[in-house]
Amino acid sequence: MNRSATRPPVGSARPARTSRFGLAELRLGMAAPRPAAGLTSEWRLVDGLRTHTRRSADPGTGTPPVVLVHGLAVSHRYLTPLAVALSTTHQVYVPDLPGFGLTEHPRGAYDVRRHAEHLAAWLAAYQLPPACLLGHSFGAEVVAAVAARHPDAVHALALAGPTSDPAARTRRRQFGRWLVDSLHEAPLQAPVLVRDVWNARPWRVLATLSHSVRNAIEADLVRITAPTVVLAGERDPIAPPRWRDQMTRLVPDAALVVVPGAPHNVATTDPLAVADAIRQLLAAHSALTDR
Repeated sequence: MNRSATRPPVGSARPARTSRFGLAELRLGMAAPRPAAGLTSEWRLVDGLRTHTRRSADPGTGTPPVVLVHGLAVSHRYLTPLAVALSTTHQVYVPDLPGFGLTEHPRGAYDVRRHAEHLAAWLAAYQLPPACLLGHSFGAEVVAAVAARHPDAVHALALAGPTSDPAARTRRRQFGRWLVDSLHEAPLQAPVLVRDVWNARPWRVLATLSHSVRNAIEADLVRITAPTVVLAGERDPIAPPRWRDQMTRLVPDAALVVVPGAPHNVATTDPLAVADAIRQLLAAHSALTDR
């Protein structure tokens, strides 16, 4: 059953909005591997690669862990505001995918399936109970593949600003949408993006983009059995209304949450709203399973 939980209705009038990402968030994002705001770094060998993870302490609430999976060209860095927002109620893990952030570079650029298998191996290495996976942008493609192929590892799923819309499945169209989105993003995110692209190398970013636009995520969406929320910023041109509505219909048990006025990087600039949506998803699922 699909549940629409859009807040408020898209298209309603409201004042212009400025994305929230200031100097404090920039310092937090660039801190690793140093401890900051309760987040620490560690490396584990996963599927032959030295894999970096930013993690929070266990708050002792008994709630499922939350794993945040970053998008294309970026890393754990831009998801740290969301990790901190969730860390009061959940233990949060933010792994860097192979070739990105502080994780070792594989020989080539992984496609969606190889990233998903690496993430599944990462979950096994950490011996986590079924977790809530949040994937942002390209990361949504990765976690959807994990949920479709490894359902026992997934307690719940959040697909935030998901790629790739069938109406724009070329590198040029995706890049064009990114340029439009950049007009609405907080400017201080730029140093994080530059650092992450430098770490990954531009050729890897372009190769991964090619894999993304060739990935038919729809085939994974219809196989998802975990409770799911599709999250998007109201002003997100990369995951526009028609695409996020289609995704919500394709997932058998999905709700839609739209954050008013937010751009594509909703997990970065609106971490409290996204954290609230995740908590509501998990609370609703807990209430259903406790009956």
